[in-house]
Amino acid sequence: MKTMKRITVLFFCLLMSMALIACGSAAGSADAPAAASDKPADVATLNIAYQYGLAYAPAIICQQKGLIEKAYKEATGLDVKVNWNQMSSGADINTGIASGDLSVGFMGVAPALTGISKGVGYKIFTNLSGQEHGLMTYKSDISSLNDLAGSSEQIALVNTGSIQHIILGLALDSIGLDAHALDSNIVAMKHPDGMAALESQSIACHLTSNPYIYKERDNSALHEIDEVKNVWSADRSFIVGVASTELQSDAPELYDALCKGISEAVSMINSDLSAMAEITSEFNGNTLEDEIKYLSAGKYTTETRGLFELATFMYEKEFLEKGFDSYSDIVFANVKGD
Repeated sequence: MKTMKRITVLFFCLLMSMALIACGSAAGSADAPAAASDKPADVATLNIAYQYGLAYAPAIICQQKGLIEKAYKEATGLDVKVNWNQMSSGADINTGIASGDLSVGFMGVAPALTGISKGVGYKIFTNLSGQEHGLMTYKSDISSLNDLAGSSEQIALVNTGSIQHIILGLALDSIGLDAHALDSNIVAMKHPDGMAALESQSIACHLTSNPYIYKERDNSALHEIDEVKNVWSADRSFIVGVASTELQSDAPELYDALCKGISEAVSMINSDLSAMAEITSEFNGNTLEDEIKYLSAGKYTTETRGLFELATFMYEKEFLEKGFDSYSDIVFANVKGD
């Protein structure tokens, strides 16, 4: 009899426990939506690549001032994590965007046009800067590109396919030579390495930009070959920003914050150049006096200049395999210029 009572009590306790578990589960289910709403939303992430030099000053200002984060917060009330990556070439940035590791890149207009032509998956979302270029030499017997044509003299520039390569082609074409006449003379070097090689007379010529061209012009042992500076000025688009089509279409608020952040950085440089030079000089290793001089030599604007004209030249002279029908094939709708 006692055994039967024990079994009955145990069975009753088991039923009660199951009922309590069921009630607890029901309560938990009812509370689940509230718990989920309390969970912080995932923080958006934006991966950006840029390169070295004063031509990228607006990108540096944007990074240091957190301008994209600020614009996104103002628009959405949410945070965004912006990762800035410094890379050595437009080709590396093209690879990063094609693989999905990057959404945004700043590069010379020539590799940008090449990437769009090849279907990497981006368009230009802003202009960044225009900068003078020049071709310098130490050799007294070289005064024109005609003196280099057919020679074995080496010309240092960033890379074949770079904007410096295209500028050399423009200069050759302007005096009636084939735009590719000096392709075999090109030696790929970063700007500072090219300047060092020229000054040590390891190479005959160096085609470069800000600030290196100004430093080389100050060197009395060097002189300039004029055809390059005659075809290229700081008024033309040199560095542009590209964004993936996926970012522009799938994350419009983040894309807008990117555009606004860069636009504000450009405005800061144009309205208070000395203050911005204090920021960029820390990255470029120049004195503040020199940084102000070099920074003021550039043109910083979000509007493109000569972009479609350059794209047409590149296609006609076989720097591009595929051409463009219109300006809108190259840029997103928010971009102004030509």
